[in-house]
Amino acid sequence: MSAKKPLDGIKVIELGQLIAGPFAGKMFAEFGAEVIKIEPPAADGQPGGDPLRQWRKLHDGTSLWWYAQARNKKSVTINLRLEEGQEIVRKLARDADIVIENFRPGTMEKWGLGYDRLSAENPGLIMLRLSGYGQTGPYRDQAGFGAIGESMGGLRYLTGYPDRPPVRPNLSIGDSLASLHGVIGAMMALHHRNMNGGRVSGKGQVVDVALYEAVFAMLESTLPEFDMYGLVRERSGSNLSGIVPSNTYLTKDSQHVLIAANGDSIFKRLCAAMGRGDLGSDPTLADNAGRAKRAEELDAVIGAWAAAHDAAALLAMLDAAQVPNGKIYSIADIARDPQYLAREMIRQCSLKDGTPLKLPGIVPKLSDTPGDINWVGPELGAHTEEVLRAHGYDAAAIAELRRTKTI
Repeated sequence: MSAKKPLDGIKVIELGQLIAGPFAGKMFAEFGAEVIKIEPPAADGQPGGDPLRQWRKLHDGTSLWWYAQARNKKSVTINLRLEEGQEIVRKLARDADIVIENFRPGTMEKWGLGYDRLSAENPGLIMLRLSGYGQTGPYRDQAGFGAIGESMGGLRYLTGYPDRPPVRPNLSIGDSLASLHGVIGAMMALHHRNMNGGRVSGKGQVVDVALYEAVFAMLESTLPEFDMYGLVRERSGSNLSGIVPSNTYLTKDSQHVLIAANGDSIFKRLCAAMGRGDLGSDPTLADNAGRAKRAEELDAVIGAWAAAHDAAALLAMLDAAQVPNGKIYSIADIARDPQYLAREMIRQCSLKDGTPLKLPGIVPKLSDTPGDINWVGPELGAHTEEVLRAHGYDAAAIAELRRTKTI
């Protein structure tokens, strides 16, 4: 694997915590950026660090999630509530390309770390700001997490069955969507700066991502449909409204199999596989609009066919007919699937004590400058002295910062 990475030479300061900010930082770090993660030091009986270090399942007191979310990052402890700590961050930001933060709007300004202050010393700086409601508008000061973004963004309303309350996926998808939009925005801002003067004379900017907007951006045609026809798309269970057939079906051995035969030619192949050439040749089912009118009928036919076969046999028949299909995977299925393994999406890593741990691979895959996992999430403050020395702090200054509990 090539040692070169597309973001070699890019310096990122990560001031966020939990998911939205750190997920963005993880992506930059995977592709070669130096990501300096600022964390609160342990003090007054508190463990310090990003709270994510203590979330979900732990190994020797540290979250397994942490090892994935913080991989390739440098952990530096700084107390941002102290003026001395704030000054360290300002010094680190003077030659940074990107600063990431996901605090409530106004927090960075209160600490003297707002964009106006940082960009005064580094005009080329890009600041990625992730928050529940964005930096402007009547809701800007309200606390907002991924769950709120999923709700206000419209995703929760559409998720579940029509006769039951809305449900959520058992993941923080709103935070991750915001992170992805943030990374895209930061890379566009970086490109613009580099094409117009570069780091020395180019101008940076703020990338403002609201969690609810990142979710709303995924809602496809729901807004124009509402505006034109007053149509409010509702929850539809396991199918996709107006796209037929595309649903999950129960097999003879109680497995759930997804069948997506909503393309016109694919639908005909599915009908042939089911022995229902009459449906495949029915002119009223020749396109999606016609099939959508008979969605319940088609679901019943496909459901009965699926229920007569074990999952393995059903999947084999669908593959032979070139009909898109798939088993509903659990993480246990994912961990041993040959496609995942072949594309290095299950990476075998090691913790500091030698304990083996599988972590997700890198997405996306670049042919010439791929990302990689250089180390797993570090111990709290593992790089504090290294980073401070690189920015002009000598041993005496570092010792004084430790004495005052600044780091």
